[in-house]
This record gives sequence, structure tokens and C-alpha cells, in this order.
Amino acid sequence: MPFSQLTIQDSDPELRQALSALREEFDLPESFSPEVLAEAEQAVCDARLPGLGAPGRDARELPLVTIDPPDSMDLDQAMALSRTEDGYLVRYAIADVPVFVHPGGAIDAETRRRGQTLYLPDGRIPLHPPRLSEDAGSLLPGQGRPAYLWEIVLDADGRQLSATVARAAVRSIAKLSYAQAQQDIESETASEYLETLLLLREIGLKRIELERERGGASLNTPQQHIERTERGYRLVAHPNLPIEDWNAQISLLTGMAAAQIMLAGGIGILRTMPEPDTAVVKQFRLQARALGAPWPAGLAYGEFLRTLNPENPQHLALLHAATSLFRGAGYTPFDGAAPEQPEQAAVAAPYTHTTAPLRRLVDRFVLVICAALCAGEEVPAWVREALPELPELMAMSGQLAGKVNRAGLDLMEAAVLADLVGQEFEAVLVSVTPDRGSSSQTDSTRRGTVQLLSPAVTAPCELPTAAPGVEEIAPGSTGRVELLCADIDQRAVRFRWIADNSKDSATTQETVR
Repeated sequence: MPFSQLTIQDSDPELRQALSALREEFDLPESFSPEVLAEAEQAVCDARLPGLGAPGRDARELPLVTIDPPDSMDLDQAMALSRTEDGYLVRYAIADVPVFVHPGGAIDAETRRRGQTLYLPDGRIPLHPPRLSEDAGSLLPGQGRPAYLWEIVLDADGRQLSATVARAAVRSIAKLSYAQAQQDIESETASEYLETLLLLREIGLKRIELERERGGASLNTPQQHIERTERGYRLVAHPNLPIEDWNAQISLLTGMAAAQIMLAGGIGILRTMPEPDTAVVKQFRLQARALGAPWPAGLAYGEFLRTLNPENPQHLALLHAATSLFRGAGYTPFDGAAPEQPEQAAVAAPYTHTTAPLRRLVDRFVLVICAALCAGEEVPAWVREALPELPELMAMSGQLAGKVNRAGLDLMEAAVLADLVGQEFEAVLVSVTPDRGSSSQTDSTRRGTVQLLSPAVTAPCELPTAAPGVEEIAPGSTGRVELLCADIDQRAVRFRWIADNSKDSATTQETVR
């Protein structure tokens, strides 16, 4: 399924059992040890707000707001935006997780084991105990909280002029959902945070244009959830709102600012990714042509991806396939000379993770490094010692997160289709599995992947081998498929190609476009 996130709002016993089995299969932790919970409670009692018993600034007067999904409680970021005489000032508060996590302690050890928050269709497995991630460490509205406060100065075009970060006490004045924030912007509803929202649109659009100039790229895949109906489950799409892209640009800006600070300081850890492999790019170009959306020569891949409409099933399949262009990302630590290849290809600039310390291990270390460098202080020894091992810890958690996400999507895909076995669907053939030979001379099937027009499911499909003198079904063909299997317990879905519609209409490819 080509979705960036898939959640379920209700489930029957069979689905709950399958989700429970998934957690057991991957040995996912259901809770934290008593030692971790006790340490978290003590850390909350010991924590002092900057400027009020701890080093740092009291910035609780800033009109900071958070913008997140409506049910989020682990709020990492809050922003307050304002104009300057010739540009903008971005104030971006990031949850101060290091104040609660003692180096070498029980929480430190547990978060190194977990690496990141894991997301499943029916919930999440947090990186930190909820006492921290959804309470004392979260930038909840109306509460004084310790934070790392970024101050980034931009010129009139949105380009960065300077950036600093230091510890501060902050207090968010509002917890906004994306939908509410978008509505407030469009209606210009008077509020004490309206200036920030209007400037978020203004700055976000300028940063998107700068991303285009750099050759950066991003995937605009929709959010989806599954809901129970009288006949089974169905997918409900939630197309991304413009504010989600503008909000993401502030996070990207901060990640690039952090990378520049660390490169100038000669120590840190970057999020790096090479340019897409030539063979991968060639394969993606072929797939784009097959799906009726050819990638024009000379057009940067980031710009091409912006032309795709996720509400078009063929384009949605292509956005899903575009993940192949984003492979090879990793973490590159350095202490002394800068890495030979410091860039993240999709960002098209040096970049690091620093804005989600409640949900990602590495961000905690980046914040400490950047604050120390900005203050002209030595980077703590416990951070220096951890740098070499962070890439492996994050790679292991990333691999687990990928497997869990894939398994969860497979399970939900089977649930959506479970009551529809035997029915036919309109589909487009996305790819054909290379023929490696068959152990049976009577096997007359090939295998490939199809994208259903509705529901928007991508799944394996059996393809007939063409008779002598008859052209085989090729990627990009449209036709009908029959659902042979949708097994929730096995997380398996399989279709069979039963009719090729590609030659029935000369306008098929135009329709795809």
C-alpha cells in the first residue's frame, strides 16, 4: 500500500488478535521496566526550568504554538514567527529531552535499544516513557517546559542568514491540529497566534521555492485510516493540507541550520544520502512511462515528483515506487574533518535530524552538540563517546521500523479486502517480476504487481503467459483482476489477471495522464 501512514480507528477480535500477533512476532516491547519508570519519575522531580533554577533563558512570554495531528501528545516542536526589518525571525522550540535523560542511566540505555518510536495501525510504541514523552517533556499548551530554543534569521527571500540555539523555558499558548491551523489561515481568524500562522504560509512557500532551486525532493503521499463498516473495512483518504508542507519546511530549515553549525564546529552527526543510482533512475523512468506519466528528460526528479497527483491511482503507484530513489540514507558522524559527502540528496544540502527528540534517539545528541557549539563550550564527553555507535543503533531501529510498517500495511490491506474474495477490480499493471525459470513445465503464470483503481491497493498478481504470436501483458496495461486471497492472519493478498483493457481504447494512456 503506497501510504506514508495508515491507522485504524476500530477493530474486531480477529484484527486485534492479528495485530497482537504482529507485536509478538517482532518482539516489540509493550511497556517500560520498573527501573526506567522510576528514573523517569525522579527526573521529572529533579528537572528545573531554564532561567528558574537552571542555566538558560526564561522565554515563556513567546507566543509559541504547536501544530500536529489532533491526537498527538508527544509534542516535540513549537514555533513563533515574526517579521524583521528586512526578513523574518523563526523561533523554534524543541523539547529538552536531555534534561530528563541522564547519560549512562536506565532511560539512556532503553532508548538506545529502541532507537525511535514505532508506529502500528492500532497505536505506537514510544521511545520514552509516557511520563516524559506525553507529559513533562512534551510542549503541551499552558505549561512551562524546558526546551532548546532555535532562533533563525532569514532574509526577505527566506534564505538563512544566521542560526543559534540555547536552552530556554517556554510555554506554548495553543495546541493546533493541521486542519484547525489551515482553517485559521484561510479565514484569518483573529488570535494571538495569527501572525505566526500567516507567516508560516509566507515563509513555507518561499522555502519550497528555495527547495526547488536546490533540486530538493519530497514525497506527497496521503494519510489514510481504516474504519469499520457493516460489510468489513474501508480505506478513508486524508489528502495532505498545504500547511503540512509549510510546517515541514520549518523543520527542514532547522535541520539544515544544525548541520551547518556542526560542520563549522568540526563535530556532529549528519543525515546523509547519496544521489539515486543510475540503474534505479532508469528503472523508475521506465515505470513512469509505463504508468502514463513519463519523466521528461532534463527535469529534476524532485520537480517531477511535484507534478504527480496522489488522488490519481497511477500517480499514487508511481509515488510509492519513487521510494527507490530515496535509498541509502544513513547517519554519518564526524569529530574533526568533515565527511567527504555531507549532503542529503533529497534535501540537496547538508542536513541532520534535530527536531524530534521525543521520538528519535539521534536528535537528543544533535541538540546538545549544537547548543554547546553556539555557546563556545566543549561538547560533553558522553556525546563524543556515543557518536561512533549512533549510526548502527539508528540503522537497527530503522530496519525494525521498516519491517513493522510493512507488516502492518500488509495486515491492513488484507483486512480491507477480506470480504471481497472472488470479486473483480479495475487495475493497472505496475511491474512484472523477472522470470527466473519455473520448476514446473506446466506453470503458465507470470507474476507482477498491480495497483487497484479503488481501493488504492498495491498487491501481487498472477499474470498469464501469452500464447504464441500474442503480445504479453506489459507494465502500464490496464485491465481487470480477480481477488484470489486476502488472509488477515498470514497478511497475504493475491490477485489474478483476467482481462486486458489496454487495447480496448486508444485513449487509455491519455486517461492515465
